[in-house]
Amino acid sequence: MRRVLLVVLALLLAAPVVVNAQTPRPPARRPPPPPPPPPIKIGPEIRCPTPLGVGVDSKREYCDVMSGRNPAEGILILLPPHQGPVTLTFDLHNRHTYSEEQMKANRASARYTAVIGALTLDNTLISRAAVQSEFRKASDLVERIGGGAGPGGVKAVAPTGTEAITIAVPEQETQVSLLGEKLIIDRPDGTTAYTSPGRPIAVVSNVMIEYQPPSPSPPPRPARGRTSR
Repeated sequence: MRRVLLVVLALLLAAPVVVNAQTPRPPARRPPPPPPPPPIKIGPEIRCPTPLGVGVDSKREYCDVMSGRNPAEGILILLPPHQGPVTLTFDLHNRHTYSEEQMKANRASARYTAVIGALTLDNTLISRAAVQSEFRKASDLVERIGGGAGPGGVKAVAPTGTEAITIAVPEQETQVSLLGEKLIIDRPDGTTAYTSPGRPIAVVSNVMIEYQPPSPSPPPRPARGRTSR
């Protein structure tokens, strides 16, 4: 009897083991997220209520910055969809009314100090910018502006002095307004300050923005197939 049991046990140990459990499928690998798009630097859309004109030499567009208290009435710079802060740059100039008669009479010299503000449309100040320059001779002008009645078809008012301005605009903003705050003019016969609304304070040109476009949406997750038994 013992011998029979040993034979049966040996047969059981030699029989192949049948695994009824199903091998689990490894989880699907999600593709890596796409890299963020590179920064973009462009000239943005600008709404200039009081354009000064186009430069005769550079063909740049110049815009007067008017004093005021309502951001909707300032120079509006529209920002495209973006993520992160936007870097706003522009050239800020003083404005001088050129006169040959004053030049001949040695009464044309002046020192200008202009201060403007960059604001959100809810009147929150983002940053201030200032430019100070002196005018003594015709070569102190940045360039002449076309479309005037003066000799050569130029305007009497022209930009003088240049200050390169850089402003970081918070991510949530979609527009920036430039408004004038104060203009101080020092002449040999005295100093005058202007702060009342509706007066040209300075001039801007070469407005540019650099921003990070929104990241593309991640690809959809692959659908999992049903496992049939």
